[in-house]
Amino acid sequence: MQHGPAVRRRKLGEELRALRDRTGLTSGEAARIAGWHQSKISRIETGRSGVKPEDIRLLLDVYAKVVSPEQRALLEALSASAAGPAAGGGEAGRGRQWWHDYRGLLPQEYRDFISLEASARSARTVELSVVPGLLQTPEYARAVTRAALGGLPEPKVDALVDVRLARQSVLRADPPLELSAVLDEAVLRRQIGGPGVMAAQLRHLGQVARLPQVRLQVLPFSVGGHLGLTGPFVIFSFPNIADLDVVVLDHLTSSLYLERKEDLEAYSAAFRTIQAHALPPQDSSDLISSLADDA
Repeated sequence: MQHGPAVRRRKLGEELRALRDRTGLTSGEAARIAGWHQSKISRIETGRSGVKPEDIRLLLDVYAKVVSPEQRALLEALSASAAGPAAGGGEAGRGRQWWHDYRGLLPQEYRDFISLEASARSARTVELSVVPGLLQTPEYARAVTRAALGGLPEPKVDALVDVRLARQSVLRADPPLELSAVLDEAVLRRQIGGPGVMAAQLRHLGQVARLPQVRLQVLPFSVGGHLGLTGPFVIFSFPNIADLDVVVLDHLTSSLYLERKEDLEAYSAAFRTIQAHALPPQDSSDLISSLADDA
């Protein structure tokens, strides 16, 4: 479990090392062909530095005899998410993204998360405590931010709410992010922001649940214990390249990223099990509407 860019750099390095081994080249020979110093190859293969887009293309040209078109697409996509700003990747490599304007406010881990969310094809999430950020109303987002970050000056609260709302643009993109969310019933009953704020949030959930790109289900109290009790998580999947899928686990002071095949399989299986125990989408919508009327 590592922070986003670091684990991506390491995965990229492992793939490039495997390709070099298949060519029969030493790191020094590969560096000489690329016109680099051998230490640069070592830093890349050990994940200690990112790779500029032009560098990854040059390396793949060096290893061309053992690289399939599919592998090339995968590694170029992986390098885009693995490289840090100093290496020409990350925010700098993708061009100026909207969250760049909040760089002084948002920690790198949150910017990494937003970047993954913005480039993903789909997201599967389980939430136990609060409505997912992509589905929050402004008033609810403000109440959650104040509760989670007590004592924060109002201008910073305003900015964080703006970020939360800006993230929701992925649901209106072309194509939109496909979101499958399972909410514990506690999410719907916890009075965040007071009855008025909660009623508006529940009505909003009922509206977004009707979007074709959103599948919203509620895990009722009657289920009892379930796999999701170990904590909330998000699984991001990316266009055409399953090997880039990633699980994100949020903690109080950091986010952890899981990309090993066995971890992805375990969390995907857990999501399917939790989803199977949840109410069907229509029954979930009916429950949400009932709670909104009673709020």
